[in-house]
Amino acid sequence: MTNARERSEAFAATLGLSVPILLAPMAGACPPSLSIAVAKAGGMGACGVLLMPPPEIAAWVAEFRAAGGKALQLNLWTPDPPPTRDAAAERRVRDFLAQWGPQVPETAGDATPPDFAAQFDAMLAARPTAISSIMGLYPPDYVRRMKAAGVKWFATATNVGEAALAAAAGADAIIAQGAEAGGHRGAFDRDAAERTATGLFALVPAIVDAVSIPVIAAGGISDARGLAAALTLGASAAMVGTGFLRSPEAKLSPAWSNALALAQPEDTQLTRAFSGRSGRSLSTAYVRAASAPDAPPPAPYPVQRGLTAAMRRHATEENDIARMQAWAGQASRLAPARPAGEIVDALWRGAREILR
Repeated sequence: MTNARERSEAFAATLGLSVPILLAPMAGACPPSLSIAVAKAGGMGACGVLLMPPPEIAAWVAEFRAAGGKALQLNLWTPDPPPTRDAAAERRVRDFLAQWGPQVPETAGDATPPDFAAQFDAMLAARPTAISSIMGLYPPDYVRRMKAAGVKWFATATNVGEAALAAAAGADAIIAQGAEAGGHRGAFDRDAAERTATGLFALVPAIVDAVSIPVIAAGGISDARGLAAALTLGASAAMVGTGFLRSPEAKLSPAWSNALALAQPEDTQLTRAFSGRSGRSLSTAYVRAASAPDAPPPAPYPVQRGLTAAMRRHATEENDIARMQAWAGQASRLAPARPAGEIVDALWRGAREILR
């Protein structure tokens, strides 16, 4: 099926959607209200459960379903090996962070993620439409369990090699994450996340040509032009994150929302300064300072995330964009301050006109 509109509508139908638009599963920025609005407009809701223990996962899904939400994607990182700790290096990071927020306790870097196996069990028990992986592939036994439960596996890939590995491992679709995307890079090799920062318009057709399963385009899609372009290049659907962040249902802090509206593509940058993993953020005062030659290198994930927790919390409480963890895709200025359902409608209506 070569017609972009027909291909995307057929794929959407297999997921129970009326439009080929999926909300990106943004950990910490996907309240149920946003997913409910996207799902009711015909798209797929989403939740990044990285920071959520099993009871929170169950409660989030229950709220989504109680409001009538149906199609849903849950996302969980594949776990990293335990980080190598360096007390002296962490002390330098704590001293640096004290210039931007409260004093950082010596134990802040000890914070660990919730148990991966327990989180996966909770996701599977929730029976979402799809579970998506990022930062690598799920173990074969986990893949078999998803298949047995009738849950689709969407595997995030940032290059052709990753996509081929995911397809061979049994993925039902590939999320092609371009370097334009806001938030964390999904690279399998964390040390290569910046080096292999391929843009979406080069990535999508390359992955489409390399695999025989549907491809979902993610990164820099915030209006109908971007959606139509991704579908024309061979994607079967688009995943939109930053494009929904200024909707009232996203409940974003005013400073972050306002900064998104003003940001040009060059006003974002890849940084490890918040979590230790590479992600695209607004180029705020803290991010610029943390990338300066005299700044201490960030600690590895999740140590850096623990070290920056107090600063990030303080920045949010004070609505201070200079220190806030303000993830942003390169097309953030195109994100409209409109209800999420209206954004879904405008994206697909506009894309259909372009594709006609």
